[in-house]
Amino acid sequence: MVLYLVGVGPGSPDFVTPAAQRAVEESDLIIGSERVLELFDKEVERLVFDGKNVREKLEEGVKRAGKGETVSILSTGDPGFSGVLKPVNEILKKFNINVSVQVIPGISSIQLCAARLLLPWNNADILTLHGRKDDEILKIIDNGKPTILLPSKNPTETASFLIEKGVNPHRKVAICERLSYPDERVMIMKLKDVKNSRFSYMCVMVIY
Repeated sequence: MVLYLVGVGPGSPDFVTPAAQRAVEESDLIIGSERVLELFDKEVERLVFDGKNVREKLEEGVKRAGKGETVSILSTGDPGFSGVLKPVNEILKKFNINVSVQVIPGISSIQLCAARLLLPWNNADILTLHGRKDDEILKIIDNGKPTILLPSKNPTETASFLIEKGVNPHRKVAICERLSYPDERVMIMKLKDVKNSRFSYMCVMVIY
């Protein structure tokens, strides 16, 4: 019995690793959002989660692995960064489930964003606002390093928040939207222009 936590990349099949494919091939059950499940052709039982039932489906998957099934929980990007690793660890502890857990790392949107912008990301601050207050960003954006950010909702709202907190509206910002998809966009803008634009929820934001 194995519980795989599988990073499946930012969305395109091009970024699904052979290790991720092998984990899915070995699985009795795969779990993930609709868009990541579509990356795999294997005929296997599937559980789809959305924003309302993620915890419920994760718990079901962990419990079934604990009963002897091989389960893959699919995570966009990498499971360890704003992914499924944290909630799965909480579930394992809560229900005292003893199962072999293997994390299959994936290519994250953070990495792809840095690549598109030719930005060495070892010299950047990386922050997710998923599940955090926007105030977290104010602690680091003026330390002389670029900040690579996963906004909590949308870059427009994050830009509005920063301007309200006194950040220069002419500050340089990059928005990488729908990375790896055919309609991918990489835009260099001023913070004030981000505030007055519209984007999909699938964005990475870089504040220079």
